[in-house]
Amino acid sequence: MANATDHLWMHFTRMASYSDGEVPTIVRGEGAYVWDSRGRRYLDGLAGLFVVNAGHGRTELAEAAAKQAGELAYFPLWSYAHPKAVELAEKIASLAPGDLNRIFFTTGGSEAVEAAWKLARAYFKRTGQPNKHKVVSRYIAYHGTSMGALSITGLPGIKSDFEPLVPGGIKVPNTNFYRAPEHGDSPEAFGRWAAEEIGRAIEREGPDTVAAVFLEPVQNSGGCFPPPPGYFERVREICDAYDVLLVSDEVICSWGRLGEYFGATRYGYQPDIITTAKGLTSGYAPLGAMIASERLMEPFLTETGMFAHGVTFGGHPVSCAVALANLEVFAREDLVGHVRANEDAFRSTLEKLNDLPIVGDVRGDGYFYGIELVKDKTTKETFDEAESERLLRGFLSSALFQAGLYCRADDRGDPVVQLAPPLIAEQQQFDEIEQILRAVLTEAWARL
Repeated sequence: MANATDHLWMHFTRMASYSDGEVPTIVRGEGAYVWDSRGRRYLDGLAGLFVVNAGHGRTELAEAAAKQAGELAYFPLWSYAHPKAVELAEKIASLAPGDLNRIFFTTGGSEAVEAAWKLARAYFKRTGQPNKHKVVSRYIAYHGTSMGALSITGLPGIKSDFEPLVPGGIKVPNTNFYRAPEHGDSPEAFGRWAAEEIGRAIEREGPDTVAAVFLEPVQNSGGCFPPPPGYFERVREICDAYDVLLVSDEVICSWGRLGEYFGATRYGYQPDIITTAKGLTSGYAPLGAMIASERLMEPFLTETGMFAHGVTFGGHPVSCAVALANLEVFAREDLVGHVRANEDAFRSTLEKLNDLPIVGDVRGDGYFYGIELVKDKTTKETFDEAESERLLRGFLSSALFQAGLYCRADDRGDPVVQLAPPLIAEQQQFDEIEQILRAVLTEAWARL
């Protein structure tokens, strides 16, 4: 739309880039596809923003929202409850691993991460360890944009404008095996090393000062880093040894993205807290949650106990109703099983791109993949900042979109193309993604 830049301030957007051009405006979605205001169709290769897991155009989700709005449009969870929040909390608890039975609703992922850090601090204050307040997280990892969540985030480029941030954010190496600084010949040894780096960080800071470790099952920023074998098992042991909470940030990795309801289940580890959002409603309404263990609830069950935190729209009745309807779709169509049944086909289709000279690595799990781009496959030489600017923003992003594929070309770490289609995607969509990527990446290489 011609007037999109007159008043609308778009998120993470170089607004000047549209000073002489029209902003792409998406008006409709159906299944794995969206359409723009000119009637052009695009394959949604990113599920909006890792969100629309059940696919676009689900009228039953819209109807659930309308029905709930007609019955009870809003009521807060501040000392009161409403039926949909109670029902949804029970449902989530039944799906979450172990004794993660306490559900604190938010409106999105950043708020869930913020709530988790606040809970970790409050828990240790109430259990006689008031100095435990710091958080360990990984380089290049994204955990949100609110001030606490941004302090946990490991991306300097999106932090500098807002510093000084909340103190206490400690960074450790991530699990990018393709660029492993140690043990690049053994995933198992690399995983052990990366886990031990968390233990060493806790020792350096002082175990009596560290409250939590925040990790995604598959790290998003940098291009989908799966955990090496044994990594989370060792991290769990380290957290237990130092009495540090393990927070599994599953804002992206939950609700089927990795072929299980929760990524922790996929990789066989038990967190103390899970943070979630996005696919919980498949984007049909905003909702997030912090899912905590019974142990973390106990200090707040005294007569005057209270977790002094909340948000106005957390657990909104309409959003809870949509989430329940969304999970009914998941169960009826076995979307989680669909991902498990098709993830090998998705991987093998994307791995066909390994014959291109610009493709260095194809990595991920489930329906969540990153393709790292390189200048030299043999040496793994990456692009410098100016080259990344020309390659990603100057060509790839717009070329992929014009070719009919909406996905993410990202250089917050090394240059990658990220893919996370709706969970309904099948071989037809996999082939379409591969064909478009092949054509555009071939042209990108020729331009270099």
